[in-house]
Amino acid sequence: MIQFLSGKETSDLKKERLTNDVRYQDVNEITLDGFVFYNEVKGYLISGVKIIGAVRPAGGAFLLPVDKVPRGMIKSSETGGEIMAQPIQTRSGLTGNQLKILAMFTMTCDHVGMQLFPQAFWLRLIGRLAMPIYAYMIAEGCRHTRDRKKYLLRLLGMGALCQGVYFVAMGSLYMCILITFSLSVILICAADSVKTGAVWRVFGGTTAGVFFLCTILPDLIPGFEIDYGLPGVLLPVFIYEGGTRGLLMGLALVALKYGGIQWLAFGAVPLLLLYNGQRGKANIGKLFYWYYPIHLVVIYGISLIV
Repeated sequence: MIQFLSGKETSDLKKERLTNDVRYQDVNEITLDGFVFYNEVKGYLISGVKIIGAVRPAGGAFLLPVDKVPRGMIKSSETGGEIMAQPIQTRSGLTGNQLKILAMFTMTCDHVGMQLFPQAFWLRLIGRLAMPIYAYMIAEGCRHTRDRKKYLLRLLGMGALCQGVYFVAMGSLYMCILITFSLSVILICAADSVKTGAVWRVFGGTTAGVFFLCTILPDLIPGFEIDYGLPGVLLPVFIYEGGTRGLLMGLALVALKYGGIQWLAFGAVPLLLLYNGQRGKANIGKLFYWYYPIHLVVIYGISLIV
């Protein structure tokens, strides 16, 4: 059964809570919790069904249970609207989950080599793959998250927690990669705000603030430094805005600043080119937030024992 929504109902979707406790936050957004909200003639991948075409009522939209979409065409005698559906074909390549797990593995190799086996230089070489993959996933997260504010607060909150532990344990003011990526998300949000009509001084002020934190404050406060500096902050921004070309430009900036083995970060590019645009079956997005501080604590604890 297809339920047709009027133009007024469509415009009110931001405020209403609909069947099955599904909240529609944006009239151009697809909600995956059991229903399809569909108001454009586009293709969307939704819970095993690909919507490949639609004709909607004037000023309205379709709302239908995903599990009721058959193979073939659904028609409505009431409005003449129709939807065609077909099963999704699994794409080859690496999913976002697989890339995140690979990034966690290479990051762990890097930190184990740095803290426990400094003579095993090959572990540091493997570790160069981690940061570009994480940066790519941060850009993807900004592109697909439903709530950027929560996304940023979660990232920034965990980063602040890590910094508190670093300072208590080692007196360190070195800002971890979570802080770096938090600044990246802030820049992405500022850049998008300009696209949606915000004044340029918002973007200019945000950019100036990030520049100050990355390049000037380290000269004013001994020991203060943002992990990967300004190039590291810009990498997810470049990826978000420029895709593969932005990835290459961002990696070049990082490598030019730090040199040496950092050029091996380009080894992540072939892996990222295999990304198929799919998240994967499980939602492991929050795993990294907890794995990052826990694995550092474990490695640091082992270093104290041995």
